[in-house]
Amino acid sequence: MSQLTDLIDGRTRLYGLFAHPAEHSLSPLMHNLSFQRRQINAVYLAFDLTSDFSGAIQSIRELNMGGVNLSMPFKKQVIPYLDELTPTAKIVGAVNTVIHRQGRLIGANTDGTGFFENLRAHHYVIKNKTVTILGAGGAGLSIIAAGASEGLRMIHVFKRHNATFPKVEARLRDLARFYQTPIRLYAYDDRTNLQRAVRASDFLINTTHIGMGNDRQSMPLTGEEMKLLLPTTVVCDVIYEPRKTRLLLAAEASGCETVNGLGMLIYQGAQSFKLWTHEEMPVDAVRAAIEKESENKNGGIGS
Repeated sequence: MSQLTDLIDGRTRLYGLFAHPAEHSLSPLMHNLSFQRRQINAVYLAFDLTSDFSGAIQSIRELNMGGVNLSMPFKKQVIPYLDELTPTAKIVGAVNTVIHRQGRLIGANTDGTGFFENLRAHHYVIKNKTVTILGAGGAGLSIIAAGASEGLRMIHVFKRHNATFPKVEARLRDLARFYQTPIRLYAYDDRTNLQRAVRASDFLINTTHIGMGNDRQSMPLTGEEMKLLLPTTVVCDVIYEPRKTRLLLAAEASGCETVNGLGMLIYQGAQSFKLWTHEEMPVDAVRAAIEKESENKNGGIGS
């Protein structure tokens, strides 16, 4: 990124990430490299928000930013501050990309479509497959909606039976009706149905935080449940730091193919980039830069 300062002048457009924490993010690397490669006069920064979220959103207009990405816990929190939602963001009820157009803030969600774009890049067939999804937060709901639109045969969803369970259940009923795709929601501690779903699924997708941060030694499934996986099941984790969670390592030991969250990160970012700039992100160059960053950190992904 040594040439970045050569591009900054009075006309440089600012983009960024609003998150907490934010310092670990790979998004500045991805987008600044893409701005350079596409010769776009813009810069992307990561902002760690710990207070005054409403002020941060207002700054998009006041600073004439081109747009921002959002990470948890802001994907749902941002919605009341926006002027418009794309159909996908409205269905999912979560936003990971804000586009600023002539003073109006438009919320979009590229998480789910980015996830399945990555699976296609790995040459996996999606249509008419059965999936089990662990978790129904912002990323989980986005993947559920995108999967339904891709023509999945059946979607099993497991989430904690907490205060949000009835609201998620109602949203999934709406998604199932809209896309004409069967979606079944279960409590996460319903281990009998979890075991049945795992056994019947072509894809197992973890969208929870289990396996990252201080929870790296944990798995969203027990050892006995992992034994139910068929070797033909593709096990996916939206986590990309660590590169291989304990779930993915255990799945590989069972003979399953695995996909981590790095590709999803890149492809959801590519879709955000196109929404902002109407240009294609140089995905291969971005992936190579991330791999180089990983090597420089002695095998760590840098997130």
